[in-house]
Amino acid sequence: MHPRTAGAQTDDSPSRLLKKGVSPGASASYFGATSAEVRRDARRRSPARRDVQLPLPRGASRLYARLGRPSIPPEQLLRALLLQVLYTVRSERQLMEQLDYNMLFRWFVGLNLDEPVWAVTVFTKNRERLLRGDVAEAFFQAVLGAAERAGLLSKEHFTVDGTLVQAWAGQKSFRPRRERRRPRGDDAPGNPTVNFRGEPRSNRTHASTTDPEARLAKRAPGQEARLAYQGHVLMDNRHGLAVAARVTPATGFAERETAVALVGAVRRRRRRITLGADRGYDTRDCVAQLRAHGVTPHVAQVTRHHRSAVDQRTTRHPGYALSQGRRARVEEIFGWLKTIGLQRQTRHRGLARVGWMFTFATAAYNLRRMQRLLRAGGVP
Repeated sequence: MHPRTAGAQTDDSPSRLLKKGVSPGASASYFGATSAEVRRDARRRSPARRDVQLPLPRGASRLYARLGRPSIPPEQLLRALLLQVLYTVRSERQLMEQLDYNMLFRWFVGLNLDEPVWAVTVFTKNRERLLRGDVAEAFFQAVLGAAERAGLLSKEHFTVDGTLVQAWAGQKSFRPRRERRRPRGDDAPGNPTVNFRGEPRSNRTHASTTDPEARLAKRAPGQEARLAYQGHVLMDNRHGLAVAARVTPATGFAERETAVALVGAVRRRRRRITLGADRGYDTRDCVAQLRAHGVTPHVAQVTRHHRSAVDQRTTRHPGYALSQGRRARVEEIFGWLKTIGLQRQTRHRGLARVGWMFTFATAAYNLRRMQRLLRAGGVP
């Protein structure tokens, strides 16, 4: 054999097919043994959907359009959004770029190497269907159902806490409500210099022109006040899984009011449950409402400025100390959501979109947590 032809490639090699203008997928698939024509006839069913099973909600099939051009299937949308949360992809444009060259992302979503990636605008427009269908809450409940079947939920001992999710709006957009025209600066007409030092600014008199539903709030005295939303999580004390998640406007009473609502939605039996919380929940109204719902409030006591609403009838039991010890685990959920789950500052505007992404990111945390628990044999 001639030395030049000894290492030559065959006619079916990918490089030779590309030189001829033929897609490599027309000969064989890199993710399966079927050809591209067979995959199109089978409606592009990917091996990822058979190997990796997601707890999809039951109503996901209703989001498919019966007429018109083929759009992005909701299952692939959900998988792509899940990858964006788990791998901290900062924008949809970067997500589409990674889907273009990342084989792991393509396999998980259900795209073969020869299939084109969606345009960014098409992806964002199709994502609105998931928002209208309330898929995030359904997906969250499906994950909880999988955790319950695996024996990872206790249904008796819980912890509630809240955090601030910074809104996608700046301080310059927080203008008086009665102001008609926006003042212009001499240096930059599009981004004027605004000096609001010494100006009284409150949520009653001001509102953000970028995100009107965001509220000016701060986590503790002495910290900077920012436009934000209030995120709430109800955690199971046994394995640290979030059993409820919600986003509300950042008000001074949002944490206590939402705690009562979350507990009322979770408590389905007549058996009493315990609820651990920090000192911000130690008020007479909040403790009375929790007890009216059949909840034993294991709330941290405030003894500096006023009398605590929780007395020795609750604190003398050993379960109170256990609840206070488990209460710190809820900060792990908030830490993961803000460092990995893209929830430190939301990229969306409006309470509905921010709440949708917060619930979806919490469901992604539960999947990650369940993976570690099941790998360790259910040990917290």
